[in-house]
Amino acid sequence: MAEIIKNPADEINAMIRNAELRSELEPYYDESIVSLDERHLPLDVENEYLEMMLAWEIAPVLPISQWFDPPLCPRHPSFMTQEEVRLELRKLAEALYEKQIVLDFTDHLSDRELYLLICQEILPSKEKMLAVRDGYLHWDCASVGENQEIWLTYYASDEEREIWEEMNDRSAPLKLVPPYLRDLPSDPNEEK
Repeated sequence: MAEIIKNPADEINAMIRNAELRSELEPYYDESIVSLDERHLPLDVENEYLEMMLAWEIAPVLPISQWFDPPLCPRHPSFMTQEEVRLELRKLAEALYEKQIVLDFTDHLSDRELYLLICQEILPSKEKMLAVRDGYLHWDCASVGENQEIWLTYYASDEEREIWEEMNDRSAPLKLVPPYLRDLPSDPNEEK
């Protein structure tokens, strides 16, 4: 979090930086900058926000595999033993974590299924490659938006299942314990 500016020279530098940032953001001018003007934030907080906006606007959109140097190009699992798949899966999950990508809702998938999901869906996915992220990119491996059955069966809390049943006017699927419990890197800012 930014600190309150107290030194007059720092205040002047912050004003200059604010003008530079606004100038750089001019091609991307939209309601988010207009709403910023109405908030009357401290200058250092506003500059921090503008820095994040600029980083987002200029970040390239690349397949996640190309966020790495050299690009990630994992072996196809059909040529690997189960133990090799398990070890390579761990390496892939840790590599993704280094780029602040975490895999959520994975315990219903076997190691081979999760490995394939990473290779076929996550690594080719085009996303903004930010130089600095203030949070983690969460990859929903249960495809909550498309197939709520998996999420309801293995991951939804009793309260979430009850809300879903009320909204959908039908019973949720039988709740089961995920068959492949694993300890993958997770967002340190969230409770487990």
